[in-house]
Amino acid sequence: MKRREFIALIGGAAAWPLAARAQQAAKVARIGWMSRGNAAASDPNMNAFRQGMRELGYVEGRSFVMEPRYADGKTELMPDQAAELERVGVDVIIAGPFEALQAAKQGTSRVPIIMTPSADPAVAGIVESLDHPGGNITGITEMMPELTPQRLKLLTQIVPNMSRVAILWRPGTLSLNAFGQMLNDTQATAGSLGVQIQIVEAAKVDDFDDAFSAMAKERADGLIVLINPMYGVQQKQIIERAMNHKLPAIYEWKVFAQNGGLISYGADVQDVYRRAAGFADKILKGAKPTDLPVGRPTKYELVINLKTAKALGLDVPPTLLARADEVIE
Repeated sequence: MKRREFIALIGGAAAWPLAARAQQAAKVARIGWMSRGNAAASDPNMNAFRQGMRELGYVEGRSFVMEPRYADGKTELMPDQAAELERVGVDVIIAGPFEALQAAKQGTSRVPIIMTPSADPAVAGIVESLDHPGGNITGITEMMPELTPQRLKLLTQIVPNMSRVAILWRPGTLSLNAFGQMLNDTQATAGSLGVQIQIVEAAKVDDFDDAFSAMAKERADGLIVLINPMYGVQQKQIIERAMNHKLPAIYEWKVFAQNGGLISYGADVQDVYRRAAGFADKILKGAKPTDLPVGRPTKYELVINLKTAKALGLDVPPTLLARADEVIE
């Protein structure tokens, strides 16, 4: 054997243990997951996040593991769950529901947090701004107030003789600038359709009865519901009131239509969670949340509930059904 080949062989043999140790030492990322749901129930949002991780080359159990914490509807448990996730040493926390996000923010300033809020996180004081989050939190919002003019158009396709549409919203969900822009754009669309707009506020559950009474008093014949964390939790109450008032309503989240609402048009929430994996990937590779601007939804979903349309005596145009991502019969 030549001297050069012998040295190469010895060097390679010496490198084997080092390579093996490096491979063994490769860290398995631990990802905390906070949900208000039940651990026994299927979690489509977590499944979407897992899909996003797989698309980025991660293998669950080998390159990452999930550390889920489910509150089972008891949101008062969430602060302790957030603190527990920090104690067990997770590398990042996915905190989607707003209660989880608030709990995670209170529970740790060290662990990076990825959010998917249904309210403006800057207005809520979660981040400094969408472009420059600051601190340890970033993510993707689920809000799409800019789609409100399109929601109005969709509603008038189902109820062509509509003359007055109420917009139900919770003050503090949007910045004044964002709300003003949404209202101006929607009123411009309403003017072209011959429709008047009525703004109705409901800041708490106790306001719902007065809000729907105000709609009835002004003879609203359609309703647009803007999403926020409280409305998401109280969706059943809102849907029931709309149906009791025979009020055709369009919502932001598809879960409203799936649970009896007439129609929904808004962000594809599962896609938001799939894309949240991209933020996790960047953070696991060393990026700081403060350097990652808050993202916006890029995919939208249109869902129509034909059962509800029938109950309201409405005919949904075939052209609209053809556009729908999901039709509930």
